[in-house]
Amino acid sequence: MEELSIQGRVIGASAPPYVVAEIGANHNGDMDLCIKLIDAAKDSGADAVKFQSWSKSSLISNPEYARNTRYGTDSRRLPSLEDEVERYQLTPAQHRDVAAYCWERRITFFSSCFSREEVDLLESLDVPAYKIASMDVNYLPLLEYVGRTGKPVILSTGLATLGEIERALETLRGAGSGPAALLHCVSIYPSPPEIVNLRNIDMLRRAFDVPVGYSDHTIGAAIPLASVALGACLIEKHFTLDKGMTGWDHAVSADPEELTYMVQESRNIFSALGTTVRKINDTQMEKRKVFRRRMVTKRRLTKGEMLGLEDIDFKRPGTGICPDELAYFVSRRVVRDIEAEDELERSDFA
Repeated sequence: MEELSIQGRVIGASAPPYVVAEIGANHNGDMDLCIKLIDAAKDSGADAVKFQSWSKSSLISNPEYARNTRYGTDSRRLPSLEDEVERYQLTPAQHRDVAAYCWERRITFFSSCFSREEVDLLESLDVPAYKIASMDVNYLPLLEYVGRTGKPVILSTGLATLGEIERALETLRGAGSGPAALLHCVSIYPSPPEIVNLRNIDMLRRAFDVPVGYSDHTIGAAIPLASVALGACLIEKHFTLDKGMTGWDHAVSADPEELTYMVQESRNIFSALGTTVRKINDTQMEKRKVFRRRMVTKRRLTKGEMLGLEDIDFKRPGTGICPDELAYFVSRRVVRDIEAEDELERSDFA
C-alpha cells in the first residue's frame, strides 16, 4: 500500500496517526480568534490545521441564498445564510496571513478547496496537500483540477457510495495527483455512535488499497480514538476554543483539552497496537523467572528413592524444573537426600 507524506510527516500504517485540527469556519471571520485557534492547535500537539477555502460566490447559488436556508440548528443565529457565508469566508489576503502564521508556528497549513479559483489560491501558497470535502466526491471537474497539481489528496467519503469513491480516485489518479488517502466520514452533525460504522475503515482500506483515516463528527474523543485501534492513520476533528460559541461547527468540535488528550492517546494506541509477530521481550522473560513455578518436594526423599506424582508440587519462582517438564522426572530416582519443600534440580536425578 502506498503511503503519503505531508511536509516530511508520513501518513500510513507505519506511522503514528496524523492529527488534523479542523478549524474550518470556526474562526467566525475573526482573525484574532483564528490566530488563537492556530496557537491552541499547535500547543495541543496537532500535526496540522485545516481550513475551508470557499467564497460567497463559489459555494452556494443565489436562489439558495434567497431561500435563506439554515444549515445548522443554532436558534441564536439571526443573520441570513448569505450574511453568514460572507462573514465566515476567508479572503485571499486572510489566506496568505494564515498560511504565513502557520509557517511561523511550524504547524502544517492546508485547506479544503471548493473551486478552481481556490485551488489556484492555495497553489500560490504552496500548500503541501489538498482536502476534498465529502460533498465534492462527485464533483469530477474539481477533482481533475486538484489532481493536476500533483499534490497528495485527502478525500472524505461521507455521503458517497463505493462506486463514487472508486470513480473519484480514478479521476484524481488519471489527472496525475500525488498519493491519495480516504477518510471514513458520516456527514451528520453530530453523528450518533450507532451510525458511525468504524469497521468501514478496514473495509475501505481493503477495497481501495490506500491509507484510510477518520473524519469525526461525534461528541468527545472516544470514537476517534477507537478509530485508531481499527487502523485509522489520520484523525480529522473540528476544533474550537469554546463549544458554546455561535457558529456552524463549534458544538461538535474538540476543545484544546480534548485535542491534547486525543493527540497523546492516539499515539499511545498506535504504539500499543504493535505487530502481528508474537514475541516475548527480555523484560517478560525475566518476569517468567519470578512469576512461573518450579518443582518442589512435598516430603523428605532419601537417596535412591523413586519420585512419584504424590511427592511433588510446583511453586514460585520459575527458575528450575517447570510444570510442563513433569513427565521427564516422574519415576526417576533421586541421587541425594532431599528435604520437604526443597527445590528440585535436574542434577538431583540419575
